[in-house]
Amino acid sequence: MLHRITLHLGRTPAQPEGSARDGYEITAPLDVEGRLLADEWHAAREKCRVRRFEPNEPDRHGWLLHRAGGEGGASWGIDYDDASSDDDEVGYKLDRHCFQLDEYVSICDQDGDFRPYKVVALRAVAAPAPVGA
Repeated sequence: MLHRITLHLGRTPAQPEGSARDGYEITAPLDVEGRLLADEWHAAREKCRVRRFEPNEPDRHGWLLHRAGGEGGASWGIDYDDASSDDDEVGYKLDRHCFQLDEYVSICDQDGDFRPYKVVALRAVAAPAPVGA
């Protein structure tokens, strides 16, 4: 099932209180524990969108990516422009993290800096098909 995940910037030296104005909205398939589902992502990848928002910048829109390779055999990231990988952002061990309220995940921005983001909202965006339909 697809979920809309809202992340807000956690505490950093530059933002000691974090920031609700700096974050992501990610549409992704999650299991009941909140883990990303690669098989369901393959089936619904066109619906797995990302919106990046931050103060004094226009929103950026991209796609959630699942790529082979990496420490756990695969990695998750964000692509904003199909023509270039210079704008890609990578999550830190997102294949192992649970997207649950008040949990944290880390995303590496274009500058190569990992920043913590807190899960502040989770909402199902697609209901399963009715039995017998």
